[in-house]
Amino acid sequence: MPFFIALALVFVAEMGDKSQLLVLAFAARYPLRVVVPAVLLATLLIHFFSASVGHLAGSVLPMFWTQLGAGVAFILFGLWTLRPEREHADGQGEGLQWGPFLMIAGTFFLSELGDKTMLVSIAVAGQQRSFLAVWLGGTLGMFLADSIALVAGRFLGTKLQPKWIRYGSAAVFMITGVVVLVHLAAGL
Repeated sequence: MPFFIALALVFVAEMGDKSQLLVLAFAARYPLRVVVPAVLLATLLIHFFSASVGHLAGSVLPMFWTQLGAGVAFILFGLWTLRPEREHADGQGEGLQWGPFLMIAGTFFLSELGDKTMLVSIAVAGQQRSFLAVWLGGTLGMFLADSIALVAGRFLGTKLQPKWIRYGSAAVFMITGVVVLVHLAAGL
């Protein structure tokens, strides 16, 4: 039962969330062979962390510093996204190896720190006392919700020019960073 509770609550909490918009932007710009494993890895890690914290009924990181780091990171990722893709001498793109994979996984992970889906996983794990079920249920719930954004992002990626995808992605990152920092400042 904790598996299905975590799956349902995280799925609902993720709908329309900033990280779902990030997945859409990533899927529009990068191949799914890079985006899907990066998002899956970050999702596994964030829910592992959340279920662990909830299961131990404690807090590992102060929320202020988590939110501050996430806000600044979003702005930096937005600036990084504005740089044009480089081409090799053979005319091929630079190849999507570890750079985009780590950027996607890191950005997605940071977007979830202190987010409502993380808090849902912590609360469910604390209430249900079932680390493994909450970890796997929360991971699947988030990944299912983000799969909707993957499909939408792939569609947009085929319809828009790469420069507009880059500008849109950068705007999503920077606006998200500003919103996180403004929300943090409002809570002080």
